[in-house]
Amino acid sequence: MSDSKRTVGVLGAGAIGSTVCADLVLHGFGVVLVDVDPSALERALDTVAQAARFGPMLRPALPRVDPDDALASVVVSEDLADLDACEFVVENVSERWEVKEQVYRALDKVLPPGVGIGVNTSSIGIGRLAATTGRPELVVGVHFMNPSHLTDTVEVMRGAQTSEECMAYVRGLLGALGKEAVVVGDFPGFVSNRISHLFFNEAARLIEDEGLDPTVVDTIFKKCFGHRMGPLETIDLIGVDTVALTLDSLYDSYQDPRFRASGLLRSLMAEGRLGRKTGAGFYDYGGAPHGDGGAPEGSSGTSHDSTAPATDTRKKA
Repeated sequence: MSDSKRTVGVLGAGAIGSTVCADLVLHGFGVVLVDVDPSALERALDTVAQAARFGPMLRPALPRVDPDDALASVVVSEDLADLDACEFVVENVSERWEVKEQVYRALDKVLPPGVGIGVNTSSIGIGRLAATTGRPELVVGVHFMNPSHLTDTVEVMRGAQTSEECMAYVRGLLGALGKEAVVVGDFPGFVSNRISHLFFNEAARLIEDEGLDPTVVDTIFKKCFGHRMGPLETIDLIGVDTVALTLDSLYDSYQDPRFRASGLLRSLMAEGRLGRKTGAGFYDYGGAPHGDGGAPEGSSGTSHDSTAPATDTRKKA
């Protein structure tokens, strides 16, 4: 990785973390990508390569980057300590408080003073996480949408102690990615997920209660309302487990029965049908996990180029 590149850390190499990594790389950043799961790191590198190959076709404003050059800009590691040279870290770990709390306490120990943390959370409060660190003024919510490199807006959640300097940094970082920051308050689910997860949950209940084919529901929302993806396709893209965990968090916060995850979501989780990342969810993707790097936003079950890049372009910290 070139020493002249600005380097951002990405913690969590799952469905969203991998596309945040791709987004940064395509815009000229170096990335240190950390995950405890080696196979997740491998899949994330495939996503980066796919994003370099197909991203500019799907979003013409994206810079064109050779896939090998994109991969050469990523250092993969299973050790949090390797984030210590990053100017900022985007955290994308599981939507479970007990997991995030441990991660933030550990991050606070390994990151140098002055390095901020962007919380890519669906529902957990920014202030609550910031309070586990000694740098609450440097913790800010950055809710990237999936796939990050194909979207141009980010929901930014400012905690009660987030500083003006941190906010200015985040706006500048997102501007460098060609994105608009829309700033909202710090409340459970924020704007996007407080609304969207009611929508997702009701769509799953409709399938469960009425026995409709998922394509019927999704087609209505794409063709009648102009949505790029239907709600069930979107659940598969995000991950059935992630949606259910976010609903659990929202229910804990609001005690509103509308946020109780539907029985069908629970059943899909129990069966391991978590969406694209496992090869099956509401739709069947051929049984193999799918990356998101080259997926059109309105696609469902479309085959992707999964050719693995040459291993000598993959750096290990």
